[in-house]
Amino acid sequence: MTVACKRVNDNLIEALRGIVGDRLSTAVAVRDQHGRDETYHTPHPPDVVVFPDTTDEISRIVTLCAQREVAVIPFGTGTSLEGHIAALQGGVCIDLNRMNGVIRVNAEDMDVVVQAGVTRKQLNEHLRDTGLFFPVDPGADASLGGMAATRASGTNTVRYGTMRENVLALTVVLADGRVIQTSRRARKSAAGYDLTRLFVGSEGTLGVITEVTLRLYGIPEAISAAICTFPDLESAVDTAIRTIQTGVPVARIELLDEVQMEAINKYSNLAYPVQPTLLFEFHGNNAGVVEQAETVEAIAAEFGAAAFQWETKTEDRNRLWQARHDAYYACLALRPGCKGFSTDVCVPISRLAECINETRLDINETGLVAPIVGHVGDGNFHVIVLMDFDDAAEVARAKAFNERLVARALAMDGTCTGEHGVGHGKIEFLTAEHGDAISVMRALKMALDPFNIMNPGKIVSL
Repeated sequence: MTVACKRVNDNLIEALRGIVGDRLSTAVAVRDQHGRDETYHTPHPPDVVVFPDTTDEISRIVTLCAQREVAVIPFGTGTSLEGHIAALQGGVCIDLNRMNGVIRVNAEDMDVVVQAGVTRKQLNEHLRDTGLFFPVDPGADASLGGMAATRASGTNTVRYGTMRENVLALTVVLADGRVIQTSRRARKSAAGYDLTRLFVGSEGTLGVITEVTLRLYGIPEAISAAICTFPDLESAVDTAIRTIQTGVPVARIELLDEVQMEAINKYSNLAYPVQPTLLFEFHGNNAGVVEQAETVEAIAAEFGAAAFQWETKTEDRNRLWQARHDAYYACLALRPGCKGFSTDVCVPISRLAECINETRLDINETGLVAPIVGHVGDGNFHVIVLMDFDDAAEVARAKAFNERLVARALAMDGTCTGEHGVGHGKIEFLTAEHGDAISVMRALKMALDPFNIMNPGKIVSL
């Protein structure tokens, strides 16, 4: 079996032009853009970037690459965080941005079929007059194909689930160019292997996702948001845990530590207290939202929270959540000229307070500047380490901290990544997390991609 891919040559480029015409680029700037993500990982540009319009074109492109054993790297919007789109062995980058059509809205069935390049904001704008919306919100305006490929989640996960729960079917181009549909639109099926779940989270290592069928939800009758501060991190996390254990169907619970609040205030020109903070959002009918909010306010008071600050107007809620979504860029502004080393873990909520407290102590002892922000309703939190990459000692401290963070999460029966994914940035941690199950993943990879052309070097090593 061949493991190392071959590089693109002039003959392949001419063959690709025969498929996509001028929708192809070998320009250095375009290749560089398609070889880097939003984080510190070293960029690895592809040899060529193609911009297909259809699944058929992608099938023909992949078939050419398979015949020549050339790497194929799918590209959505480039907002991934663990080096998912780095062309580690060169090859052909397939940019799906032109495949941005909403194919069919099935309003009565509450689902939608989209091309993979449609972004979540574009979809919700398209759905605006239907009374439906798609809830998975990772912050970035990522493509839905990319979100499926990375099993994305985000601020709404505690109520609506991740992409795993919300993808009903996929159209996928396999490593040999074949096109398959993983499922029908039925809400449940007992017919055969669950191929949809196999490709959700596969990060482009098993095939190229070209169409996605998604579950939709009714827009809530009433929405309200609140922000409250706490004397310490443990009180904030305990409030989140008690809220979930009490069964309150809260839509969002976001934790921001005092360092993150300072960053957000400066970046978004806000004036919230610089203390550990929880952001809440409640969805439902008018009476239900009031009941949820009153219950959570009482829980927060038990743990010493300041009074809720309510944001009921749409523009005020949008401003609050936009500030949360801008957290990464707010962090970068704390240390101009530095880069962000963004990492995440997820643990059972019963261990969340312990994990976050130990992590904050670790950060303080290490002397790093590293805000914490998290989707604490499902046990997931992020640490954004701000580093001067010209300072070798600081880089070494940050990487050692990340290893300790992952080890801490695994010791608590958690995972090395709750939503960022593996890419090549966290590939070294998978064996510790999955043990012999890695051999099963490798066998699946080899069965579907025997020449290792699909996004090589990600998730599993061959």
